[in-house]
Amino acid sequence: MIHQTLEKHFGFNEFKAGQKEVINRIVSGQSAAAIFPTGSGKSLCYQLPALHLPHLTLVVSPLLALMQDQLLFLSAKGIAAARIDSSLSRDEEREVMEKVRSGYYKILLIAVERFKNERFRKFLSGVPISLMVIDEAHCISEWGHNFRPDYLKLPVYQREFNVAQVLLLTATATPAVITDMCAKFNLHRDSVIVTGFYRSNLRLWVKPVADDKDNVLYELLKDAPEQPAIVYVTLQKTAETVAEFLNGKGVNAIAYHAGMKHEDRERIQDSFMDGQVNCIVATIAFGMGIDKRDIRRVIHYDLPKSIENYSQEIGRAGRDGLNSDCYVLANLDNINVLENFIYGDTPEADNIRRVLQAIPLNGSNWEFKLNNLSSVSNIRILTLKTLLVYLEMKGIIKPLYSYFSDYRYSNIIPDEEIAAKFNGDRRRFTEALFAGVQKSRVWSTVNFDTIKEGCGGDRERVTTALEYFDQKGYIKLEAKEMTEVFGVTSPSFDIEKLTGELDLLFRRKELAEVERIEKMVRVFAGDVCLSYALATYFGEELNWKKCNHCSVCLEGKADIKSSISLKPLSGYNFEELTGPFAAKLSVPATADLITRFLCGITVPLISKIKAKQLAGFGTLEKYRYADVRAWVQSFI
Repeated sequence: MIHQTLEKHFGFNEFKAGQKEVINRIVSGQSAAAIFPTGSGKSLCYQLPALHLPHLTLVVSPLLALMQDQLLFLSAKGIAAARIDSSLSRDEEREVMEKVRSGYYKILLIAVERFKNERFRKFLSGVPISLMVIDEAHCISEWGHNFRPDYLKLPVYQREFNVAQVLLLTATATPAVITDMCAKFNLHRDSVIVTGFYRSNLRLWVKPVADDKDNVLYELLKDAPEQPAIVYVTLQKTAETVAEFLNGKGVNAIAYHAGMKHEDRERIQDSFMDGQVNCIVATIAFGMGIDKRDIRRVIHYDLPKSIENYSQEIGRAGRDGLNSDCYVLANLDNINVLENFIYGDTPEADNIRRVLQAIPLNGSNWEFKLNNLSSVSNIRILTLKTLLVYLEMKGIIKPLYSYFSDYRYSNIIPDEEIAAKFNGDRRRFTEALFAGVQKSRVWSTVNFDTIKEGCGGDRERVTTALEYFDQKGYIKLEAKEMTEVFGVTSPSFDIEKLTGELDLLFRRKELAEVERIEKMVRVFAGDVCLSYALATYFGEELNWKKCNHCSVCLEGKADIKSSISLKPLSGYNFEELTGPFAAKLSVPATADLITRFLCGITVPLISKIKAKQLAGFGTLEKYRYADVRAWVQSFI
């Protein structure tokens, strides 16, 4: 049965390693996890079963690019699939929802954040779902390289929407992460299919470089400029300067990073996929969902963020099975940049305390807007989400729901015509609803309190009515300002004790992330075969210890050093660098806050007072955070 579907709908004669085993489990009504290398066909493990399952297959995917790529593939195969994301107009979103309800679409792709949308959850509660697919499932684990707090709520959503089966997909899961994934979704270990990480067609090279990195890069590209290549860098500005250098040398290269407009990124990605441009110089924003079969070279101009990132990024090379080269232009110059990203995400104890002080202890629910709480606490959004998850894990709070604080609509037909479509109580309620809004020339803003006073209609009834009017095309509805609502399950906590415990958790996480970087450097600078070291890191057991086609096997261990010489921190004038910043602050200038300013690390307070415009911002960005912090502490 599944072989017939494979040939008829997908045009393949045989399965790749692991695919058949996973698909059989899903089709037979079981859950599974597929740990396959990048480019080895994980997506087929849900695409094919979706055609056999009775109801919707819901795919949670972390990036828009992933969704677009998979939708193009499914469309080409004649399989009804759609996505719901922020790029859709309200009319487009409504059309997708209607087709999902009718059963027309077999597959729906969404980002994990979509579950926060009150309107979407209402819609999904009325849709039978056969299978929930979690792409990049390692994001659910704190021990993974790309932990995303919102992923921790996916098991809750699975239960909320009564989804019997789950499929977890990832390319980069260590044994500890696999154990964590299984625990979160209550999967047995025998439900996990791991095919191995070693790919014999990838030749891994670590090339030590000094201050001639640009020319070394050019030498790697010049002999075959027509062959597709990706050059990975750490910083957005590096992507721009390296692409400019290569173009000056006659290599047709283009920069790609998250600081560009969405439409520009799409255009660049399309030009690379179509072969109009053969070299992309990109931050890690590029690559997720890119299924270009003939990428011959992946070059890390800077050290990658981790072994997991490195594995994902080189996995984009040689998907056609032909030999491809993966280079790391290695020195220690950007170690500080990688570490600074980590230190910038660690909140100070006082900031944690501010969040705890905001939790109501009188038995009422805790309602807040994430952006506002981030600003008040001076904690980055992603870090704040992690803090909330820690509080959930400690039993202090539990997520209840999210809702849009503000609703407004513009009329497609007049209020009175809408009200006239109903009789009795429904008409009286509709008239009272419209009487309670605040009207302007185009938009009417909904005031829930006024409406409740006028007709007794609660928020749920009002939003349901507005959704119905919008669905029928009577109005155009808009919602904004997401408010999070948590229940306080243990209001008797000790703020000081809990602050200390949470601070320790973040410090341990910080240490683990720094150690992750150190492990990566040890692999690249070691004397163990690179292919063997990479596979064993992910728990693969090999019966050999030399691949005989990596730089360690062919050339020996790499001597990785720093190529830049920095003057001693004692040579800087502390007061001159930090005085203007301290003068703009309305809170005490802590050692971490000053260090972040000097290292060019943005946190909410630095953005709020526009400190990036001050001369001292980022002056010491080439130094390691720990060294700068020790220097700062000697002055305060």
